[in-house]
Amino acid sequence: MLIKYFYDDKLAHASYLVGCQATGEAIVIDPSRNINSYLKVARAQGVRIIGVAETHIHADYVSGSRELASKEGAKLYLSDEGGDEWTYQFVNEFDHQLLKDGDVFFIGNLTFKVIHTPGHTPEHISFLLTDGGSASQAPVGIFTGDFVFVGDVGRPDLLEKAAGVNGSAYLMAKNMFQSLQKFSELPDFLQVWPAHGAGSACGKSLGSVPSTTVGYEKLANWALQYDEENLFIEALLAGQPEPPKYFGMIKKVNKQGAELLEKIEPATYRKPSLTLVREWTKKGIVVDTRPAKIFAKKHIAGTINIPYNKSFVTWVGWLLDYNRPIYLLASEEQESEILKAFQSIGLDQVSSTMNDSFIDQLEVNAVDVVNYESAEPREIIDNIDDFHIVDVRNSSEWKEGHIPKANHIMLGLLEDRMKEIPNDKPILVYCKSGARSAIAASMLQANGFEQVVNLTGGFDKWLKETLLLQRGL
Repeated sequence: MLIKYFYDDKLAHASYLVGCQATGEAIVIDPSRNINSYLKVARAQGVRIIGVAETHIHADYVSGSRELASKEGAKLYLSDEGGDEWTYQFVNEFDHQLLKDGDVFFIGNLTFKVIHTPGHTPEHISFLLTDGGSASQAPVGIFTGDFVFVGDVGRPDLLEKAAGVNGSAYLMAKNMFQSLQKFSELPDFLQVWPAHGAGSACGKSLGSVPSTTVGYEKLANWALQYDEENLFIEALLAGQPEPPKYFGMIKKVNKQGAELLEKIEPATYRKPSLTLVREWTKKGIVVDTRPAKIFAKKHIAGTINIPYNKSFVTWVGWLLDYNRPIYLLASEEQESEILKAFQSIGLDQVSSTMNDSFIDQLEVNAVDVVNYESAEPREIIDNIDDFHIVDVRNSSEWKEGHIPKANHIMLGLLEDRMKEIPNDKPILVYCKSGARSAIAASMLQANGFEQVVNLTGGFDKWLKETLLLQRGL
């Protein structure tokens, strides 16, 4: 038996290639949209991908199931649980098997048994794996998708918060409790292979270890320590982070079937031009992917700064409009990977790209080329009343404490709430460390706020320098 682990740290997404070396056949579990890495490993290991399976209709990334079915002829193994609303709409295009609790399918000598594990979503299933070529006929492990993570379980509130299904959060939490009872009955020795790691918005406290065991999770996972359903539901629903706005869109895309990558109109490379970028800002959204400190010193007016780092996919998903053209300013070395990152969450409308290096040669002129200021906490404490203060952290961070007289607008909601911010004095924006607030500063400038200051070091530095703190207001 062969198991290969794939991890996209920008999506905190784990997927798996599972193969039977005796027959040379393999399946991919919960694939990402870019399938090249699976094909490369399959060729290197001498196996052919004949199947693709999903634990549920994902909300945080575009699935590669349709890509594998189209390019490789892989058979689809998809959930038939949860009712008509949770049925995949593209399955009839390809060879497929719809799965219910207790069903079994085979890849070579490997046996996959289906367990219906609702809670994160109604249709969620898990796959119990047994190696038929082993002397032991006991199962080896379980692919849990967004059901059980290392140290956490899937959040139950996405349908309500991201897809607008009223009242579903409580019902999903109740279902999660029941699903965990099934999990607790599994043998302690089973390996647990989840679909996400630390940083995913599909839970609230995921661990960063790639895999775990049923026995360890019984001992260490907070969600498996509850005997009373009501207490569990209360704990599970409490403290869930704000779900990214794009989750509802991705859920719809994966249900209907994502557009094949070969059919997406490729972005056009354009020669560096200040005039052209200014035209782009009037037509759509121009994303400058340079580091925040470099952008702050000099950038083209009307562009927004989302640095290309581990948080890039999260914030482009939160902040960009799926119905507007996107223009990209990026280095030649990173352009290809950035375009893949956009496509990983269905932002397929990148119209044009441009090398960002020419910006270094421009002069700040307060019209086409601008900058914004940063300030240390001690530089502004004596004149704090001269600013309108915007805290762009999450709600849980805000409730733990914030700068006096600050106004809370979580970064992902800033575009929708710009009109709430007065423009009669400078804006001081802050987050935990200064990274999210740097993105916010670029957005505020692009929306006409001329005097914007980013708090260096954010709220962490504010606290370290023993400045004033309000709690719980």
